[in-house]
Amino acid sequence: MEIEVLQYDFMRRALLAALMIGLTAPSVGVYLVQRRLALIGDGLGHVALTGVAVGLVTSTTPVLTALVAAVIGAVVVELIRVRGRTSGDVALAVLFYGGIAGGVVIVSQAPPGTPVNLDTYLFGAITTTTTGDLWVFLVLTMGVLFVTIGLGRYLFAVSNDEEYALASGLPVLRLNVLLAVVTSVTVVVSMRVVGLLLISALMVIPIATAQLLTRSFRATVLVATLLGTAASVIGVGTSYYADTPSGGTIVLIAVGAFVLVAIGASVRDQVGR
Repeated sequence: MEIEVLQYDFMRRALLAALMIGLTAPSVGVYLVQRRLALIGDGLGHVALTGVAVGLVTSTTPVLTALVAAVIGAVVVELIRVRGRTSGDVALAVLFYGGIAGGVVIVSQAPPGTPVNLDTYLFGAITTTTTGDLWVFLVLTMGVLFVTIGLGRYLFAVSNDEEYALASGLPVLRLNVLLAVVTSVTVVVSMRVVGLLLISALMVIPIATAQLLTRSFRATVLVATLLGTAASVIGVGTSYYADTPSGGTIVLIAVGAFVLVAIGASVRDQVGR
């Protein structure tokens, strides 16, 4: 018997997109959490919103302009954090507010009759994923996984202790900028699935859940990726049957898993005493 949700082309595309996002978001997020930059996804999401607005107003591809804006924002924040006098959290706050303000102002200047709708990008619209989108997602996903897996040892060293990594001769600034760019790519790819307002959830919650279940960094990466993929795919399927927004459903499933694991870990600790 064929599963109903797989009978429709748009749902098959949505599930494939969810699978790819479920793989990439946690694989990047684990390094951000390690560096205590868990909210950078939110900041870059708001900068990407400015890029989306530029694309809509100028009738160019919003994904491309969002990617350019997010990459520029990520590199600027990293340079400010490393070489400036402003702390990382302050730089993120400036990015956060400046990004959303820029998007609102640019959209307000759209010529009359210009079809401008940010809801799709703010909250996600995974069921509108096209075959062309899937190919773009696939290329970007492969690029992200190549960096996070192929350079994982170096990214871990930099994320864990920058001073030690620098003393060891690693190109710390280049690796940090590379991670920032990869994060930007992940943000832009994820905006069609969970929306710009919920992107950080998939970058943070699976990692937080995995850390309650594992004791090593490698195990955390593996479990977080499995949890992110499961939450994304199950969330899309659930949203189809429950007629709920896919982005919010995915995040709620991830949150539910975290709560259950946290309760289980607490009970285990109490029993073990």
